[in-house]
Formats: sequence, C-alpha cells, structure tokens
Amino acid sequence: MGLPLDQLTAPARAPAPDATIPLLDLGPWLAGEPGALEPLAAALGAACRDIGFHFIVNHGVAQSRVDRLFAENARFHALPLERKLEIKVDSNVVGYLPMEYGLSRSAGITGLSRPNVNESFFVRNELPPDDPDMLAGKPFRVPNKWPRDLPGFREAVLDYFEALESLAHRMLPVYAAALGMPPDCFDAPFARDRSTLRLAHYPPSPVRDDQFGSAPHTDGGFMTLLAQAKVPGLEVYSRSAGWIEAPVIDGAFLVNSGDLLAWWTNDRFLSTPHRVINRSGTDRYSIPFFFNPDLDARIECIPTCVDAEHPARYAPTTYLEYYRRTKFKYATDAKAEPADVR
Repeated sequence: MGLPLDQLTAPARAPAPDATIPLLDLGPWLAGEPGALEPLAAALGAACRDIGFHFIVNHGVAQSRVDRLFAENARFHALPLERKLEIKVDSNVVGYLPMEYGLSRSAGITGLSRPNVNESFFVRNELPPDDPDMLAGKPFRVPNKWPRDLPGFREAVLDYFEALESLAHRMLPVYAAALGMPPDCFDAPFARDRSTLRLAHYPPSPVRDDQFGSAPHTDGGFMTLLAQAKVPGLEVYSRSAGWIEAPVIDGAFLVNSGDLLAWWTNDRFLSTPHRVINRSGTDRYSIPFFFNPDLDARIECIPTCVDAEHPARYAPTTYLEYYRRTKFKYATDAKAEPADVR
C-alpha cells in the first residue's frame, strides 16, 4: 500500500473539492443511446486514474433486490454462532468467517495485528455438479456452502449474485473504451468469471488506533461493486485529502478498482486503500461483489498503457498464477482472514 502507519490510522476529514468520489450515470449507456459510451468512458477513466472509486446510478439493478439481500444478510448473521460454524469458511473461501477471525492483507506490512471486527459469509459462482472445472479439481471452483433451515436465503443470494454479475459484464466495454481498447477486449478473460459475493456484518465497536471493522487494505481483483446500507463507516484514502468518508447515496453502487486492474493497466488505474470504522453505535451491513476473470485468463499489460516512457512493469501471466503470487493467505483454523477474496 505504501502508506506509513500514522496515515493508515489518521482520522477521516471532509474531502477537498478534488477528492470527492465522482458519480457516473449508466442510464444512457445501458439504454443504448447513441454517443453515450464516449463521455461515460472518459468519466470512468478519470475516476480510475484520480481516486480509484466512483458511484454508479441508473445501473438497472432493482432496489427491491438490494433491500431483500440486506434483509437476508441481517437474518443470516442473527443465527446462533453454532449454526453459522456448521459452514465455516475453508481454503476455497466459501462459507462463514467468524467475528474477529480475520486480518486484512495489509496487516503484515502495517503493524496492525489486531483482527478485524466483522463477520462475513462468502459465496462464489454457483456451479452445476458436472462443471468441468469443478470435476477437474480447480481451486475456487467448488460447491457453495449454505445454512440449513433458512428458507429463501439461498435463492435471494443467488438472484443478487446473478444481477451483479450481469451488471459487471455490461460494464466491461466501458472499461475497454476508457483504455482506448476495442469494446470486446475483456470478453475472453471474463467468459467464465470467477467472482465472489460477501455478506458482511460490522457490529458497533470502540474506536481504537490499532483495530478496525476492516483495517486499511486494497482489494486484490479487477473490480468491486458495493451496496452500502444506510449506516456509514467506509473511508477511502485520497492522495490529496487523506481519509475521506464515502457518502451513502440512495440507489447507487460504489465501485472501486482492485490490484489486478492496476496491474493490468500498468498502474494507470489506481487500487486505492480503504477501511471500515463503525462509529455509529448500531449494526452495519455491507455487500461487496468482487468481479474477476477466469483462472486461466492471460493477463498482460494493456497495450495502450505501455509506451517508451511507460514500459511494461509486469510480465504476462495467468490470473491463477497472479493470484498465487500476490499477498494472500487462507483462513482455515488459524486466525487469518481470506482477506483477499478476489
């Protein structure tokens, strides 16, 4: 992350005018209006270069779907602990991660060693029993774990997963245009995306310098789409203003670039540190969706991001090899979060 400890733990403040998180309207693009792609791509590119976060509105995902999943999120986390532990998270990062059982990826280099004050439920792409990747034993291509005796939960989670997966695919041509590439340049790598949905619960907790709801970190993958509840708590690091609180905007998703997209763009697009501190005195829920390419996808610096002044910083690889090489640890029995849930 490259931030000293005093900056990682500094209090948030009001953003400067150049540090606000931009809002992008997807409506004209999704409606197929002529000429809608170019200004949207320009705004997306600027957001990814300047702060690494942006809001999207008129995205086509009904608010009723979002509201339903927030209700299911709270219903799941209200289960007795022993019920949730029946589907405890494993090395493929599916299932339940208990409260204060995880450290963010950055913990080893920041000195922030206290576990995060949150609990989460992880779901990956739902696969049929005869899926070839699952039959071949590929990592992360495994059956999801579902709680018993919770009618409607699985259906609501999968409905939302499919809606966000579809939205993310529809955004890929905008990312391509923002990089000056053909609209289909990401189609092959994402033909079989490997994505993750996280249902997170942050209880009210005392504010400490060395413990967070989620300690400062960057996301590891391509793109994260976040549905926020009404309770604030997410803070984003701006290079010009330090920590700023991400506002909660009705009907909007908050989107950020991850480490993989920064790598893919030769660091043209930012992967920005962020953290969660729940000062509200009440429970806070959030639902991030992590969108990533196929494990076998070839990843190399985008041609338009490489020139004589900006040579490629990274050698071509596959997504699986990239995933294995980057800072990552599983959670099984040790208190170490699968914090990089790309």
